[in-house]
Amino acid sequence: MNIEIERKFLVKDESYKAEATESHRLVQGYICKESGRTVRVRLWDDKGYLTIKGAGSASGMSRYEWEKEISAEDAEELFMLCISGIIDKTRYIVPVDGKIFEVDEFHGENDGLAMAEIELESEEEHFTRPEWLGGEVTGDRRYYNSMLSVHPYSEWGQ
Repeated sequence: MNIEIERKFLVKDESYKAEATESHRLVQGYICKESGRTVRVRLWDDKGYLTIKGAGSASGMSRYEWEKEISAEDAEELFMLCISGIIDKTRYIVPVDGKIFEVDEFHGENDGLAMAEIELESEEEHFTRPEWLGGEVTGDRRYYNSMLSVHPYSEWGQ
């Protein structure tokens, strides 16, 4: 079993792109979205993944995660079982002082939203905050991908 510890932040500008070492297209849908558990199918470029996530800690930083690689063909088939509301985004891999930020630039109904995530060894671990990092949204359910698939950013009335 794997416990994922991560923090999420909004992104102030696109300067992270100059620091990115790679980028990937991700498309994902949800087979199950219940409080305390999600089952996600994802295409990461040309690879498929099936992921199960459990309930989060009180802070929203930690939660159980199980993931297995599956074929792209299996992922495409599993998309037919997904609840409506597919997430489409480009993920930029941005190294900062020995840590990796994954910056997601959303497309479609979530266009205009960009968030950065960093995985940590503990909830108390310190890390360097790059200039492009905005306000923290860890634990704010509106910013969970599973919620964005149902209540997209374009409908928030910005």
